[in-house]
Amino acid sequence: MLFRAAALIALLAGPAAAQMPLTLERIFTSPDLSGPSPVALTLSPDGRYAALLRNRPDDIDRQDLWLIDTGTGAERMLVDSAKIGSGAALSEEEKMRRERARIGGRTGIVSYSWAPDGKSLLVPLDGDIYLVTLDGRTRRLTNTPQSEVDARVSEGGRYVSFVRDQNLYAIDLTTGRETALTRDGGGTLSWGTAEFIAQEELDRSEGAWWSPDDAHVAVERLDESRVAIVTRAAIGADKTTLVQQRYPRAGTPNATVDLYVMNPAGGSRMKVDLGADPDFYLARVDWAKDGRTLYIQRLSRDQQRLDVLAADPATGATRLLFSETSKTWIDLLDNNLRVLGDGSLIWASARSGHTHLYHWRDGALAPITSGAWDVTAIDGVDEANGRLLFTATKDSPIERHVYAVPLAGGDTVRLTEPGYVNTVSVDDSANRLLVRRSSERQPPQVYLADGRGARTHWVSENRIAGAHPLAAYAASLPETTYGTLPAADGQKLQWRMISPKRQPGRRYPVFVYVYGGPHGADVLRQWGRRTLILNYLASKGWIVFTLDNRGTSFRGTAFDAPIFRALGTPEVADQLAGVAWLKAQPFVDPAKVAVMGWSYGGYMTLKLLEAAPGTFAAGVAGAPVTQWGLYDSAYTERYLGDPAKNAAAYARADALTEATKIADPLLVIHGMADDNVVFENSTSLFAKLQAARRPFEMMVYPGKTHAFAGADAQVHEWSTIERFLGRTVKDK
Repeated sequence: MLFRAAALIALLAGPAAAQMPLTLERIFTSPDLSGPSPVALTLSPDGRYAALLRNRPDDIDRQDLWLIDTGTGAERMLVDSAKIGSGAALSEEEKMRRERARIGGRTGIVSYSWAPDGKSLLVPLDGDIYLVTLDGRTRRLTNTPQSEVDARVSEGGRYVSFVRDQNLYAIDLTTGRETALTRDGGGTLSWGTAEFIAQEELDRSEGAWWSPDDAHVAVERLDESRVAIVTRAAIGADKTTLVQQRYPRAGTPNATVDLYVMNPAGGSRMKVDLGADPDFYLARVDWAKDGRTLYIQRLSRDQQRLDVLAADPATGATRLLFSETSKTWIDLLDNNLRVLGDGSLIWASARSGHTHLYHWRDGALAPITSGAWDVTAIDGVDEANGRLLFTATKDSPIERHVYAVPLAGGDTVRLTEPGYVNTVSVDDSANRLLVRRSSERQPPQVYLADGRGARTHWVSENRIAGAHPLAAYAASLPETTYGTLPAADGQKLQWRMISPKRQPGRRYPVFVYVYGGPHGADVLRQWGRRTLILNYLASKGWIVFTLDNRGTSFRGTAFDAPIFRALGTPEVADQLAGVAWLKAQPFVDPAKVAVMGWSYGGYMTLKLLEAAPGTFAAGVAGAPVTQWGLYDSAYTERYLGDPAKNAAAYARADALTEATKIADPLLVIHGMADDNVVFENSTSLFAKLQAARRPFEMMVYPGKTHAFAGADAQVHEWSTIERFLGRTVKDK
């Protein structure tokens, strides 16, 4: 009540009122300080409407579905999540899918998809499926005690398919008839759903793909019988559940994946020839626009070869179109291939040393873009005008912008304003854009633009003024600066520093926030909840420093290559170079430098403390990976190879190997129901440190998974970190 009164006084007093200090309690409670935070922004295929999920002012984690008329800018709530749905508990399968999608803490409507004709949207809620028309009328498609997952509207709009009890079903929307396309799913066999590895590591969540004319559906058949069962204890506050989970650890058998083409009316099915070697990853599946060809991307187990195959849906026969190879590994964009109407392809490849776009036609690849920068997404194709939209790092490695380029290649034109990280949804003609952007001082904004990038309407201007939740705190936000320093091989490392208002002659403690893992760039001009946490620490007198070491994505293959077969070595060297630079600054207290990270960042914290005892005054390792042999096959083998052939690389990379070298104060934090970096990673560390009589501190959270959800747990977590670092570093 005291806080609310103070906030009201500050707002009523106007611009001259004193700014309020950030608190942990305020950061994690409603209304969200970031203001309206729409997510899952997509344009309808025809560009007439935009849909998005928006959190409620009184519930930071609950989301409803909203619709915006792109012509007028008028917006309305299309589906109120509190008014539909059964409120049934989520199935274990759905919980795990949400964890892999990093939306485990959200409630209400957490996903939706447009029907290809743009006239309705498919909304999964509480394990059932609803079809919602643009006037808000809701048609419940399923009403069963089982959960229906992976639902999608067919390309022609006649069917809705979904997976129930590991079998694929299709509902004919005209007749309402439900047909089981498969019946033998169960146990270790599933149809129509992506395997764990595809969801977690390959950015593929679907397992069924409809042809444009609805004549066929390509369906994944998943056999997990060879995948080892891992017993994971999900330790809660009042009970412990032993979860038997098929989990392909590094070096162990993966699931066996096949692909079939089926008739949605039931009956015929044709197996697609994916080659003689069953040990591969089904990376992507796409249909030609005429439905006569199925394009398949087949990634080798070592991820050093990616084959693009063309399949005949009538016979299942395939032919190789072209391949990508790498001496390290091949990165997959989530939409790295676009099929054009004439049967040619737009393709993303890093064969030049940077990820760029190519036009495959008549058996040859012709470059569309080039330069010392990387394409991060293919956004849309305007075939009528011979134009391609994409997102890239062309202007800056710490920003993301949308660009246009002729399909024949040529000059690129930036469509978004400098100073931001932008993401975009584009309609089928690439003539309407829905842009979401943010910066280090501007929470997410959303606007509609035409095909040339000119803004036509604000969807969420989210201006920090007046009654905006952040307005009472904005002027007190610390300063953020950026810079570079060299790695050992001369490559530039980007850094970010958030500083309190520094007084001349005073030295400040430093909080080094690290992630450091592959594809994990942190030094970006964008806003997130972590922005508020790091700003809060700076407001408490810390200099907050983050550096992107080699391997942290979209800087070219030469920037990534040093970590190949060497996890935990070049990243540590780069971070230590950053700390050496920090300690040479006249405003830094060299005796008071702390390090903290989560997941791969927790691993990095341990490796840094092991590599350079005495360099840091203390470290906080959150949910750390300590043994790479415990982690999944695709991620771990991509960088370290097969453990049977590269055992020495695994031993060097593990944080457990040299854990007894840790001599500085250490706090370890872990969720006791973590199904990503399992709790065993931390308990094995505890045991080794205890056996060596090494002191350390720990805080574990019953029932919490890899990403903590809920205000109470997050406030407690960060309060624990703050007290620990205050006692061991800042106030020492």
